[in-house]
Amino acid sequence: MKAGRIIRTFSTRDGREVVLRTLTWNDLDDLMAMINSLVEERADILIDEKVSRDEEIDWLSRALARLERDEVFYLAAEVSGKVVGNSEFARKTSGHDKHVGTLGIVISNGHRNLGIGTEMIKTLIEQAHAMNLKLLTLSVYATNERARHVYQKLGFAETGRIPKKFFKEGKYVDEITMAKALE
Repeated sequence: MKAGRIIRTFSTRDGREVVLRTLTWNDLDDLMAMINSLVEERADILIDEKVSRDEEIDWLSRALARLERDEVFYLAAEVSGKVVGNSEFARKTSGHDKHVGTLGIVISNGHRNLGIGTEMIKTLIEQAHAMNLKLLTLSVYATNERARHVYQKLGFAETGRIPKKFFKEGKYVDEITMAKALE
């Protein structure tokens, strides 16, 4: 998949226009600001320390290379010229599970509950179909009820739980795994 390809546009519940597209080098600063703001807010994401510019450059260079090789599909949500969401599904290129994609998504504060995440996941599902994947999986913090609701609404079902997988802010939190079969 080419970098910067516009997949679709839509309007949020409050009327803002959103462009869903693949990542580009120009997204570097927005992506770094978004991930660091999620760390500051202590969002339910896997990283808990801010990333440096060099770390983000390394991540984005690998991401764009994997996008070009169709190993990972990265989808950015852009509002008013700024990236406010990033999502992906990765698939293995060899082995008995190369028909499976692993999904992940983040939305910046101030852009949640507007339908952006739902539209991003719908688009990821469409792209997974186009890439002949048969199953999408994801992991979510048990405390992230908003995300779990969206996943369930879009056909994902809980398939497992790892008790106390995460230790966050002095408390253990279960990891929930979910899956959606693609027909």
